[in-house]
Amino acid sequence: MSSPDNPDEARQSAVRTDAAPHSSLKSAEEERHRADWDGIAAMPEFQALVARKLRFIIAGTIFFLSYYFALPVLVGYFPQWMEHKVGPVNVAYLFAFSQFIMAWVIAGIYVKVAAGWDAAANEIIHKAEGK
Repeated sequence: MSSPDNPDEARQSAVRTDAAPHSSLKSAEEERHRADWDGIAAMPEFQALVARKLRFIIAGTIFFLSYYFALPVLVGYFPQWMEHKVGPVNVAYLFAFSQFIMAWVIAGIYVKVAAGWDAAANEIIHKAEGK
């Protein structure tokens, strides 16, 4: 394979990575469509979106950690209750199994809510670009 005479072409033909291209390699078209991120950050819609995300993430984290640490706390302080049999297993095992289910439920809720955040973010970007 022959090497290009132009050093910029040589740089572009190097191994491709997931990293963002060097800013000098951006086309004029890309520069025109680049959003004004400082302007977007100052928009009330963007600030409201960030606040909604923060409320959801903090509430979800508190719920998850409370649910997760409830098992060792209940086993430690209420062993008689956690030893009650429900069929062939005790309450502690059922609670432990429910944590797996709860993790998937939380993940599903997050995916659904995050799709709304993505749509709102796209609307904000389009508004900032004047489309």
